[in-house]
Amino acid sequence: MSDAIEDNLNEVSAVLSGDFFTERPAEESDPFYVKAEELSKYRGFSPNFKRKNTRLIQKFQQGADGQARSKKYEQEILMGYDILDVITPPYNLDYLAKIYEVSSPHFAACNAKAANIVGLGYDFSHTRATKEKIADLSDTPESLQRFRAKLERMREDLYDLLESMNQEDTFTETLTKVYLDFEATGNGYIEVGRKVNGEIGFVGHIPATSMRVRKDRDGFVQVIGNKVVFFRNFQDKATPNPIGDDERPNEVIHIKKYTPTNGYYGVPDIIPAKTALAGDEFASRFNLDYFENKAVPRYIITVKGATLSREAERKLLEFFQTNLKGKNHRSIYIPLPADDDGNKVEFKMEAVEADVQDSSFNKYRQQNRDEILIAHRTPISKLGLPEGVSLAAAKDADKTFKEQVARPAQRNLEKKLNRLIAEFTDAFVLKFNELTLTDEDTQSKIDERYLRMKTIVPNEVRARLGMPGMPGGDQPVVLTGQQAADQTARGTGNRRRDQERTANATDSNGEARNPQGDGRVAP
Repeated sequence: MSDAIEDNLNEVSAVLSGDFFTERPAEESDPFYVKAEELSKYRGFSPNFKRKNTRLIQKFQQGADGQARSKKYEQEILMGYDILDVITPPYNLDYLAKIYEVSSPHFAACNAKAANIVGLGYDFSHTRATKEKIADLSDTPESLQRFRAKLERMREDLYDLLESMNQEDTFTETLTKVYLDFEATGNGYIEVGRKVNGEIGFVGHIPATSMRVRKDRDGFVQVIGNKVVFFRNFQDKATPNPIGDDERPNEVIHIKKYTPTNGYYGVPDIIPAKTALAGDEFASRFNLDYFENKAVPRYIITVKGATLSREAERKLLEFFQTNLKGKNHRSIYIPLPADDDGNKVEFKMEAVEADVQDSSFNKYRQQNRDEILIAHRTPISKLGLPEGVSLAAAKDADKTFKEQVARPAQRNLEKKLNRLIAEFTDAFVLKFNELTLTDEDTQSKIDERYLRMKTIVPNEVRARLGMPGMPGGDQPVVLTGQQAADQTARGTGNRRRDQERTANATDSNGEARNPQGDGRVAP
């Protein structure tokens, strides 16, 4: 094993076994947990803040006229959290970020949630005012067509505007980074920068491990290396910068996983399963140590009736300790003394582990994996379909994941982002693309039924497909005589045999089937 891998595993083991379970961050990993004297050397502070910091570090007593003072210094141990007036997180954020990279179930669950919640892209839906305007213009087709063309241009301009807010990342990439932080540490930060005229000109991601919330909730402080930066709350343009000279600090949208134990920071889903995560890591390390340096010998060597010379012992031990490792079908020559009268020399090598060796704790590791996924509320089918999981069960799990995890999370994030969109236009709201559970053939049949029943109009279907509206598409579909008769027959139940035939159809319409041997599904 290389020294780098060994050091990394030792660090992870220390995190999982010790400091990860403590609430106070460790000094060596938390950039805010430094003494005030060291913090005063950082860049980004205003002269006023430095003077205030010096007075706090070196307090002294003096007379009323200031001509006589005490020479006794009252030295207090002040840390960065005290000087910057920020709140300590409930768990070490740097350790939480490291755990994201060392646990494969946790890593896969975080990525799956980010991919299905923000990674599917976004679209813009009409606001209520826009829908009312469309309804008012329904009686004037020409005006409605011009209004729809204008909306389409506005939609495209809004796409281009959001994508121009960051030269390195697309808007979806920025949100994905923020949401990965959100899942790994319980907190995500979106940075918003404004132009001189007050318009939004930049949208980016700030690593959650470097951010802290101010006690008065009047902003955030970031420490990177030896640089300190203050951020306002989003749409707060009045709060002065308490630590620096920047009169126009950037703003931050903070998203967090709610916990009843802390009102400033969120707590990630992995915390309830931290013992399972630690157990899975130690079981992996046990198996790795087994192959690297086993405590159980593979062979026992016995010599009877003779004594090997020191040179022969040395060569024999050297062969088994170094030369045999990693090399197959090697030969060994061991010189033995000749038989004496009545004394026969014997040399034996007895195998201790003759059976096929397998990894240990397989069932235990599977239980830990399931506990981690339960904490994330993520089905295993989203991590890659394993053996033994039927397509029907996977489809039901995906439906539950969409309704109970993905869509509620999308609504919460949409509400925060639409405060940003509202500064550009009041005609649209941002809406994330949802996880699709139906194929295109099934969706087309659903659209056809709604169009026949006059529940929707053609332009609504075209808008969902990203296509511009067409003339006359805001009017309900007019059915022919035969189509109307068929629709009436379906509605009144006169075609019962057709309905039964549809109900008993095969899985070609998108329904999943249980694997062979699982039996039929109970009605």
